[in-house]
Amino acid sequence: MNRTLATMRPGESGVISRVNGTGPIKRRIVDMGLVSGTRIDVLRFAPLGDPLEIKVKNFNLSLRKTEAATIEVSPLGGEI
Repeated sequence: MNRTLATMRPGESGVISRVNGTGPIKRRIVDMGLVSGTRIDVLRFAPLGDPLEIKVKNFNLSLRKTEAATIEVSPLGGEI
């Protein structure tokens, strides 16, 4: 069952199944390495819930919730 990255909680992991959206936002997300088949780990949310910090390809990345909502993720069973 796919979820969006914005609905995942800290400690959850997943594999990107699809990046939705168009234009410069999608291009920027793909340029940062968020492509199908990439494993991601949700690390934490900012105190007010936006942005969120993820670990992807051995580096930490912060995304706004609106950007994270365009990324579909297949959750993995284990915790990080």
